[in-house]
Amino acid sequence: MAKKAPTKKAAKKATKKSAKKSAKKAVAAAPAISEGELTARAAADYADAKKAEDIVILDARGISPITDYFVICTVTSLPQLRAVRNEVWEKLIEHHGIRPLVRDDNFESMWLILHYGDVMVHIFLKEKRDFYALEDLWNDAPRVKWSPPGPPAAAKKKVAK
Repeated sequence: MAKKAPTKKAAKKATKKSAKKSAKKAVAAAPAISEGELTARAAADYADAKKAEDIVILDARGISPITDYFVICTVTSLPQLRAVRNEVWEKLIEHHGIRPLVRDDNFESMWLILHYGDVMVHIFLKEKRDFYALEDLWNDAPRVKWSPPGPPAAAKKKVAK
């Protein structure tokens, strides 16, 4: 027995269902950025504004029992250590309303931590970062793609013609 060809109405209905499924898949394909990741990216941006180097964001969700994201950066001097810590601390309060649960003030350690619960910011002098090697310790944590923000539009120089 031969199958009947679908009617125009049935074909149109099937096309609509297929389009809805495709739209749902497209929406589901783009994962939402978590609040923790947004905070980590902001902290990295603020550290970069004070010339911190080698800034890395690690996604430790499901790996670390103490935080979801690590922001790790290097500075070249104790005054810069203080400046980066202050910038991250002040800007996260000012622009995001977030205060750290723990704030380290022992500058002589050459390693400062700002702990925001789901984000821990580690600011190291190079020798301490090399010694503690947090990226090696947490090598199972994937790196979050992050790059320094470009200069503001007003700061860009105009090219003479």
